[in-house]
Amino acid sequence: MYRFLLTPRWVALHVVVLLVIPAFVFLGRWQFGRFEERSANSHQVTANLEAAPVPLESLAGQAVKESDRYRTVTAAGTYDATHGLAVRRRPQDGRAGFYVLTPLVLGDGRAVIVNRGWVKAGATADTPPDVPPPPAGQVTVTGRLRLSETEESSGIRDRPGLPPGQVLLINAASIGKGLPYRLVDGYVELTQQKPATDPAPEPVPEPDVGAGGGLNLAYGVQWWLFIGVAIGGWILLIRREAADLRSREGAGSPDDPAAGPASRTESISGG
Repeated sequence: MYRFLLTPRWVALHVVVLLVIPAFVFLGRWQFGRFEERSANSHQVTANLEAAPVPLESLAGQAVKESDRYRTVTAAGTYDATHGLAVRRRPQDGRAGFYVLTPLVLGDGRAVIVNRGWVKAGATADTPPDVPPPPAGQVTVTGRLRLSETEESSGIRDRPGLPPGQVLLINAASIGKGLPYRLVDGYVELTQQKPATDPAPEPVPEPDVGAGGGLNLAYGVQWWLFIGVAIGGWILLIRREAADLRSREGAGSPDDPAAGPASRTESISGG
């Protein structure tokens, strides 16, 4: 009855199913892995945003750790407005604009890049943005500690030939090459400043932590459900084929009630 399973058509179907099942297993496991990774990242970022502020010096060593992203820090010093920069291609709320970077020189002679916020773009691509000046004298800033940007992490391709005072990436190592002091790694995204200034750049919104990979979890479950669909469909096709064969064989049997009188007479005569 089941010899049809060895025909070329059915062998091809078996191969397809046996290839599809491990592929679905792999895709499901990959989505579950992404879910765990994004959930861990979401919990870490949320914890850092909610943690009490700490002095920048306690975290700013040779390199900012991945686990310290978005940690709230404080720093005191004076702004160096002469070495301020504008970061191109930074839309906010659907508007084209720039981030405003100003080094904050600390008490130990080092400096940290402070992203003071966002300003709208000029009338043309080459028009310098209108940037409110930083306050003079001693200031205390509070902000989110960020890792230096790279092409890989930001998705922005760096290129030369920009107008003076403009950059595409907030990268402390690259920016520090043109400064007379040493920069600490990373940068601070300003959330509060004392004394405050008016006018001032618009604050950068708090990062959207998102659902923590919930969509990846749903996709993982979906891929594994497809495994059941593939196996169930495979079994269903086999049972249907076997039922059709039994039906055809039964229709040709002399004992089959559905065969009719003529068929039975022919069967007896032939006997």
